[in-house]
Amino acid sequence: MFIEQPPKIFRWFYPHALWRIEPHRKVVFLTFDDGPIPEATPFILDTLDRFDVKATFFMVGDNAAKYPHLLDEVRMRGHQIGNHTYNHISGARHTPWTYLSNIVKANELFHTKLFRPPHGWIGMVQYRVLRYCGFKVVMWDVVTRDYSRLLTADDVVNNVKRFTRNGSIITLHDSLKSIDKLKHALPEILAWLKKEGYEFGVIE
Repeated sequence: MFIEQPPKIFRWFYPHALWRIEPHRKVVFLTFDDGPIPEATPFILDTLDRFDVKATFFMVGDNAAKYPHLLDEVRMRGHQIGNHTYNHISGARHTPWTYLSNIVKANELFHTKLFRPPHGWIGMVQYRVLRYCGFKVVMWDVVTRDYSRLLTADDVVNNVKRFTRNGSIITLHDSLKSIDKLKHALPEILAWLKKEGYEFGVIE
């Protein structure tokens, strides 16, 4: 996964992917990858509700199949759903056809055209096939690295403060690796973004 803010060269490789949206507006787009899971998703949803913020959840199909009530809960609370493959598979290890098959299987649950590649890696042929099939590939402008054992919750907050700008797509994780940090970091992040005057958009 790219560190904090991906360099421009990566954006050139995938020119039609979403990296940043509406850079002329003071708006950010919060995204959460890898859920839903009972250990993390309810806390994230309750915290977003507390701050009256909507987000986009890029879900893993296998998790959604295990916890369909959480998939329904995310939808019911007004958040957007994106596809993150069925088994969180890497594009580097699969042919375009097996990769697409895994995404299509997940989409039987999600019914969305938004797709984010696990680990931030997708081959050029896979990318073109997905675009041909009507998917919108969503990357990010800021990745918080909340999953990293090397970072503290305060480091995660500081990554957001340092790298967020108008139109940033900010990536957090709905996962066991990140939830302990998010219990402190997510309220701090939301409070800071609101204090700085950012609006919150949902990826359509």
